[in-house]
Amino acid sequence: MKRKILIGTMVIFAWSSLFVMMSCAKKQLITEEKIIEKPAVEKKVEEKKAITEEVKKEGIEEAEKIRLERLKELEKAKKSEAEARKRWQERKALNFEAEAIYFDFDRSFIRPEYRPILKEKADYLKDNPNVRIRIEGNCDERGTNEYNLALGERRANSAKKFLVSLGVSPDQIETISYGEERPLALGHSKGAWAQNRRDDFAIIND
Repeated sequence: MKRKILIGTMVIFAWSSLFVMMSCAKKQLITEEKIIEKPAVEKKVEEKKAITEEVKKEGIEEAEKIRLERLKELEKAKKSEAEARKRWQERKALNFEAEAIYFDFDRSFIRPEYRPILKEKADYLKDNPNVRIRIEGNCDERGTNEYNLALGERRANSAKKFLVSLGVSPDQIETISYGEERPLALGHSKGAWAQNRRDDFAIIND
């Protein structure tokens, strides 16, 4: 009887030991699998992070490239605009000097048909306050030199007063009279005299 009990005890112990050993082996196997799997997961994470960083870097480079291209386009547009503005100002300056105003015989008042021309000149001068001009009064050949010099001065001053009345600074304007010394048209006809009774406009600095 005792022998049977001893044998049974030994069998139970053996099975218990075997179960414990199998459990430990299984636990060790799982642990080893986890140890093996962990570096693989970390590697994937690192690879994913590297890909993300690369994509981010490419995105930044592309954005910078687009920004630089836009800056170049903007700079080009500004340059073109500045050149166009310069050409426009040059044309305005040429028109300013090209357009004279004319007077009746022995008169210095501004005729109505020339007031729009003076209005355009006033707009130009107000838009360009650094520009200074000279108004040059002229006369035809009739009359004495002294009289024509005085008449030419009255004509130049008449145009100056008109421009000032439109808001132009008087500091932008100087006047001079050439009397009959600078005829535009040579000859002794009414047509020639009409062309010589005038105010010329010259830009003296800008």
